[in-house]
Amino acid sequence: MHDLSFSRLACFFLLVALFAGGAGPVAAAPNNGKPAPIAAEADRSPAVAADIILESEASKTRFKVVLSKPVTVSAFVMERPDRVIVDLPEVAFHVPAEAGRRKAGAVASFRYGLFAPGQSRVVIDLAQTAVVSATEVSQRDDGSHLLTIELTRVEREEYRRAAAANAAATAAKASISEPELASNQDARPLIVIDPGHGGIDPGAASLIGTYEKDLVLAFAQLLKKRLDDGGRYRVVLTRDNDVFISLSDRVKFAQKRKADLFISIHADSLSGGQDVRGLTVYTRAERASDADSARLADRENKADAIAGVDAKEESNDVSDILQELTLRETRVFSHGFATNLVSSLESVARLNKNSRREAGFWVLRAHDVPSVLLELGYLSSKQDYDLLISDEWRAKATASIAAAVDRFFTTRFAKRDPAAVLP
Repeated sequence: MHDLSFSRLACFFLLVALFAGGAGPVAAAPNNGKPAPIAAEADRSPAVAADIILESEASKTRFKVVLSKPVTVSAFVMERPDRVIVDLPEVAFHVPAEAGRRKAGAVASFRYGLFAPGQSRVVIDLAQTAVVSATEVSQRDDGSHLLTIELTRVEREEYRRAAAANAAATAAKASISEPELASNQDARPLIVIDPGHGGIDPGAASLIGTYEKDLVLAFAQLLKKRLDDGGRYRVVLTRDNDVFISLSDRVKFAQKRKADLFISIHADSLSGGQDVRGLTVYTRAERASDADSARLADRENKADAIAGVDAKEESNDVSDILQELTLRETRVFSHGFATNLVSSLESVARLNKNSRREAGFWVLRAHDVPSVLLELGYLSSKQDYDLLISDEWRAKATASIAAAVDRFFTTRFAKRDPAAVLP
């Protein structure tokens, strides 16, 4: 869209305004000094980003976003890795999928997406140390608005000082906004399903550009429906739309609800590894079972950094004998369910040659919630990808996972009142 003409851009934003305001007019005459309701409704709709333009000249690089309406903006730098964080109100990005690979001057690449409800974020990876020297939103002749982030090349020491000065801003991160949880008298086991990645963090990409975050969300929603239909469990998702959630918030989500089982859904990808395929189930361990698992955990644990969050693992130390016993029991349950899951899936899925592995995944670190991470397959494999988008295969896979869940809770609560696992 970089070469959009004046008239095409004008038509684009006119259509945006029409859809935002419904079938009626996009604006109306004032009513007793107050905006007409339809105009107010249009004002609340997200701004639309139609294009992203990069310009480089000497020591300056300008990152420009063409928008349907003005927005407020906050921009700051972070170190390790070097990047610029641009926080915006919610923005609908209608730009080419490959736009983030553009580079110029200080910009090596960039990504964008929903960071939290009502908030979007752009993360600019830096090719060289540069600070935000100016931000501006100006109106253009065609009625669109242009957000300009100006970056100026600086030496490392000055960059480090700027990053340190922004420490308070970098501490801001996504959190799950919700009222205090009410006590639940429902005795059925609670299962938390965690679709990996989301929002500004797309995860892996398939050979045709489909993102992991979308595939695993669709699968998680099908799995929830399958478990809900059985009536034996309460089932919730950590996210039910395309929004970013930090690793620590995923863990807290399960712990606050006193979940009985946590299942994180992912789909890996390997560069140049089209022949590698198969489903894998992981549990947490401080020492990975193999080098590939260690590399995968390291990559997954960088999800917060990808979204511009200061990724520092919170202490999860056990402080007394009771907590230590809880941790040991939780690990036993996690391993038991993982083994059960592999056994249940082997008849419907192509398993990885080493389908039961361990690694230090942050998202599995709750000491009091049995947790597994399920890699459905490799998006770099055409065979695995075809299965992941197959309704027939997903129906079989979710049925097998549900069967493994049934066996897990039947065994775990065998000595308890049967009402704990029956409708």
